[in-house]
Amino acid sequence: CLVLKRLADAERDGDRVYAVIKSVAGGSDGKSLGLTAPRKEGQMRALTRAYKAAAISPAEVGLVEAHGTGTVVGDRTELLSLTEVFGQAGAAVGSVALGSVKSQIGHTKCTAGMAGLIKVALALHHRVLPPTLHIKRTNAAYDAEASPFTFGDVARPWPAEDQDFFRTYGVR
Repeated sequence: CLVLKRLADAERDGDRVYAVIKSVAGGSDGKSLGLTAPRKEGQMRALTRAYKAAAISPAEVGLVEAHGTGTVVGDRTELLSLTEVFGQAGAAVGSVALGSVKSQIGHTKCTAGMAGLIKVALALHHRVLPPTLHIKRTNAAYDAEASPFTFGDVARPWPAEDQDFFRTYGVR
């Protein structure tokens, strides 16, 4: 079960807060081949809008929960979009864990977003970077030597240097 509530109301009611959603943004791909063939421009627009609205630089982020469609075009586009946005923000090479809940539970179709949100909320709450399972080989668009992203095959503690992020953004 996932309960979304205004932070002030949750605090007033004494609720346990696992995570705070700072912003939500979208970007239309316009005319394209459809949902399974997204365009980089639309994804970058959505990412840029979300980080701007949240007043958070992508360079401060330690974990990205990707959609991870499992399609060559979808995953490549998502990876290239994220890499460009995070690179422009100055994210250091290998500083951001990247994953998708689908590697752990399979594709849940219309509930994939909710499963990903629950995964990230629990990761924040427990200060654990979850693993990305079953990677036999990475997408051809991934350059481990230059990418801000890294894939972990085991759960690991959130790095100590990210603790300032938790304090700054009120993550409990």
